[in-house]
Amino acid sequence: MQRVTNWLISAERRMLLMANRRPINLLLNRLLSGWLGSITHLGGATFTLTASLLIGLFASAPWSTAGWQALAAVALSHLPVAIVKRKFKRLRPYQALKNVNIGKRTLMDPSFPSGHTTAVCAWLVPWLFVHPETSLLIVAPAMIIGLSVAWSRMYLGLHYPSDVAAGAALGSVTALLVVSFWPAFS
Repeated sequence: MQRVTNWLISAERRMLLMANRRPINLLLNRLLSGWLGSITHLGGATFTLTASLLIGLFASAPWSTAGWQALAAVALSHLPVAIVKRKFKRLRPYQALKNVNIGKRTLMDPSFPSGHTTAVCAWLVPWLFVHPETSLLIVAPAMIIGLSVAWSRMYLGLHYPSDVAAGAALGSVTALLVVSFWPAFS
């Protein structure tokens, strides 16, 4: 069992270092760093909660309903995030490994799970259920945003792949539960 555990840890570190690598081409490096350094904020509490609240308050139905669902999903998903972070206390990659590139802002709270990835997935999922006929149009941009935020967390040296995978699962499942049970609350 220890062999499997060691192999998984090694594989995750390799994946992290691959995601964290900077392009040699200066223009590509600047573009990628600019994109990932900016898009990462879409997973922050400030953006997800504020955007959800504003859409809930000012958009017309059914978009306002999705805004309230997103607000509830983001808020609810952060309860287990806070509990798990306190329990596992995993060091962030830049704290535990050598040669990890870091962004401008480092964080000191535990790494597992990724709160930004949790929030962006909890925020994105309700929009997929607004109109069945438009959900296919929303899926591609939602995937680009969600995957970009998740990748940015590794690119910035703040999270391991398992941190973002757990955050994506946690945020998505919470949002699916909120959307599923929403008629019971309205």
